[in-house]
Amino acid sequence: MTTSSDSLRTDPAAEREPATVEQLEEEGDIAADFIEGLLDIADIDGDLDLDVRAGRAYVSVEAPEGGSVALIAEPDTVQALQELTRIAVQSRTGRFSRLILDVGGSRDARHDELVALVDRAISRLEEGASQASLPAMSSYERKLVHDIVAERGFVSESYGEGADRHTVISRG
Repeated sequence: MTTSSDSLRTDPAAEREPATVEQLEEEGDIAADFIEGLLDIADIDGDLDLDVRAGRAYVSVEAPEGGSVALIAEPDTVQALQELTRIAVQSRTGRFSRLILDVGGSRDARHDELVALVDRAISRLEEGASQASLPAMSSYERKLVHDIVAERGFVSESYGEGADRHTVISRG
């Protein structure tokens, strides 16, 4: 008998190999179908845009004129929808998915928030602190933070496990 957790397991070898563009496009198509179904259920109008960037499938949901996408554009909601979408893709492909979901420009807004957060942390370092810890965040957000910190000429490392994993910035 197959349990639901068995059906979500991935092939360990497939997780180690980077996905091909064709596989990422397939992930995007599956994700778009899944999201479209959720939008229909919630009676939310949204235009879907698919892209492949930096080894990830990107799915964007944009509001048409007068659309109601803003109802689901809060960061925690987008993160939850992204995880559900990844699971839907994984269950169809058997491969771990690193797809990114953006709803109503939420990723750009979050990027701007992370820039401000990093800038405040760097200000503390410039005022004499030896290091500055940021709150726990997703792996995607930590990657953005590491990139922002490197652009500013500082060093960052991630510490902790699971939901408590956070980034610490220092001079290096």
